[in-house]
Amino acid sequence: MRIAQIAPLGERVPPKKYGGTERIVYSLTEELVNRGHDVTLFASGDSETSAHLVSVYPKSLREANISNPYEAGHLPMLNIGTAYSMQNKFDIIHDHNDSLSFPTAMLATTPVVMTLHGAFGPSAKKMYEGLNKFSSNVNLVSISMSQRRPSPDLNYIGNVYHGINVKDYIFSDKNEGYLLFVGRINEEKGVHHAIEVAEFLDLPLIIAAKLDENDRSYFAQYVKPRLNERIKWIGEVSSPVRNRLMSRALCLLHPVTWREPFGLVLIEAMACGAPVVAFNRGSIPEIVKHGKTGFIAEDTSEMIEYIKRVSSIKRANCRLHVKNNFSVEKMVGGYESIYEEVISLRRESVSNKIIHQTLTNN
Repeated sequence: MRIAQIAPLGERVPPKKYGGTERIVYSLTEELVNRGHDVTLFASGDSETSAHLVSVYPKSLREANISNPYEAGHLPMLNIGTAYSMQNKFDIIHDHNDSLSFPTAMLATTPVVMTLHGAFGPSAKKMYEGLNKFSSNVNLVSISMSQRRPSPDLNYIGNVYHGINVKDYIFSDKNEGYLLFVGRINEEKGVHHAIEVAEFLDLPLIIAAKLDENDRSYFAQYVKPRLNERIKWIGEVSSPVRNRLMSRALCLLHPVTWREPFGLVLIEAMACGAPVVAFNRGSIPEIVKHGKTGFIAEDTSEMIEYIKRVSSIKRANCRLHVKNNFSVEKMVGGYESIYEEVISLRRESVSNKIIHQTLTNN
């Protein structure tokens, strides 16, 4: 198949540090190329890929020090517009820009698959439901069944869980007794809850997380005053450092306070052997097997009790769970099936229109 992959411009593909969507786009693109497909990646010019790279800007917006690289702007719109202007070169367009691309995608003549990487806020929900009435060309893919709940009747073509190259994640059957938090420092990610738990249990906590400008007030009030020799913020880290930290952690803490559509860090930690102790929000029960690969808690009190039992989790089972359910091979196989179905449906639709026009003219 001739496939277009449209990545966001905020981070390069793959990202140097933070960037879950971009890591997924990278893994998906590379595996599709490995399987013999003709893939074109629309991404920042500093991206690394085996596919054909088309870029409207030489650097990721974050590397270029754009004040907010994740906001809509002329460069992300140019990236999207460039990809759709070349639509006749492709059998399928796979768009990873969520609502930013939807108005353009619904006018495309080439079949479009759009993976929804974010949660549905009220405005996005209203937009998707509104535009969904006028176009069936945009075939939506959810990344968890939980993600669909606010808007279950959109034009979903399938659900595909994220997948990783498990061999790229080092595994350890032993741990060094520290708790680990990985991601972003902000309220919805619940860093303050992780600190509360670590303080109560008197366990060391490593916070390997990025801090955006708009989260500095939260950091100053809830995180910075509680940092010390036992509770350390080491900043944003590269993939090798992150994976090494995961492989030696007692467990990964994931006390999110929002309906997370998919926590990529969860499967990465489990691939390294680290059990996950997370709040029961969004997709968490679809990813973590309670009592087998970690624990799912309702609040910090439950989280504390589960951490006391985390040594009962076999770290090898965590990695096996990822191999069986969240591998890149399984993810790409799911998308290949969706591409084939969407292309087949389009051909059938075109054929029916031709037949109808022929009968009408006669």
